[in-house]
Amino acid sequence: MKHVIITKPTLFSELNLPESLQKGIEDLGFTEMTDVQQTALPLTLAGKDVAGQGRTGTGKTATFLITAINRLLTTAPKKGRGKQHPRVLVIAPTRELVVQISEDARKLAKYTDLKLHTVYGGVDYEKQRQGFDHGVDILIGTPGRLIDYLKKRVYSLSKADMLIIDEADRMFDLGFIKDLRFMLRRLPPYDQRQSLMFSATLSHRVLELAYEHMNSPEKLRAEEGDLTASGITEEMYHTSMEDKFPLLVHLLRKSNVERGMIFINEKRTGEKVARDLARYGFSVGILSGDVRQKKRMRILEDFTAGKLHLLVATDVASRGLHIDNVTHVFNYDLPEDAENYVHRIGRTARAGSTGTAISFSCERFCFGLPDIETYISRQVPLFHIDPDMLDIGKPTCPEATAEGLKKEDRAEQHGSSGNKSGSGRGPNRQGRNGPQRSRGRRR
Repeated sequence: MKHVIITKPTLFSELNLPESLQKGIEDLGFTEMTDVQQTALPLTLAGKDVAGQGRTGTGKTATFLITAINRLLTTAPKKGRGKQHPRVLVIAPTRELVVQISEDARKLAKYTDLKLHTVYGGVDYEKQRQGFDHGVDILIGTPGRLIDYLKKRVYSLSKADMLIIDEADRMFDLGFIKDLRFMLRRLPPYDQRQSLMFSATLSHRVLELAYEHMNSPEKLRAEEGDLTASGITEEMYHTSMEDKFPLLVHLLRKSNVERGMIFINEKRTGEKVARDLARYGFSVGILSGDVRQKKRMRILEDFTAGKLHLLVATDVASRGLHIDNVTHVFNYDLPEDAENYVHRIGRTARAGSTGTAISFSCERFCFGLPDIETYISRQVPLFHIDPDMLDIGKPTCPEATAEGLKKEDRAEQHGSSGNKSGSGRGPNRQGRNGPQRSRGRRR
């Protein structure tokens, strides 16, 4: 593998893409490429395999989708390819991320005749199966649901032209690596397809996967140096557990937050924070495995559209959501994994914009702070708390509750945990390797 030197950004219009694809790019308002795109696209469009590392919000999703669409528009399918043979396979670890990728793909392919299909757990199995009936060019899905249909011979990977793996490190974290290898073994040999793999970290295990299943991939580290986006203003408050909520309300009021994400470590904490925020008059939703899938998607749509101003979520969501114009991120609980600090605050200041990341260091989770500051190679600026900041008065809407916590929002339980892993392969599934570091309790 080779290290690639970053050059100055160029324009999408300089890539000589098919007119139908270029029109989709222009509709999205894309003109100048990000550093990741400028580094990777000349290689990927030339057909080279790439294993890329980059923080969130750098444009890697558009990179691999533009590459895939360009390949399908400019090359003929493999001999003998039928409608049951997708030409591009995109694998992502969570439902939310799969949906985000699918939405981006449909926008980019808007002026083409390409057929896209998306599969993931938590929604009607038969309806998703019927989506294969008219043929699929680009198949996007979570590992579990993809394997279900593959084993039932609903589709075949034998004529695939391209493999894309997004959030590869998260595949390991969620225990999907055996599922991933199962699918990779059913693709054409590595030298008969193009493979792109993106990961927040190019760890040893991720690189081992690349060496095993890719064709001499170029290793891209387009984000050497600062791990967090330059447009993020960071703040840290040392506070007690009981003072965190009033401090959060004060800061939300002070900043008049239009679109903010609040990250917590445990589901029960998130439910209490979301419920109490609603009682204080905030428009808030919560993402949880206990919420019906359709409701989860509606909450995301409402948050993206500005109907909800706040979204409470765990780290599962922080690695899977790509939402523009998030102005504030709150680490209500400091993450126990230093890498997750970077992923969380990366929800704001995306693609060159600016944003604010505010963290609370309490007596329970403060022990993770030294690891975080070591990981990002600097101290997070510390801010003082005045006593009057904690005087927030009584709830203004005592009967209100958050979207996702209403009785009709809840998924049927009957022994299932709502397919929290995102695979949809059965109750309580955490991947074939079992749950990782007791993650189940925090979703």
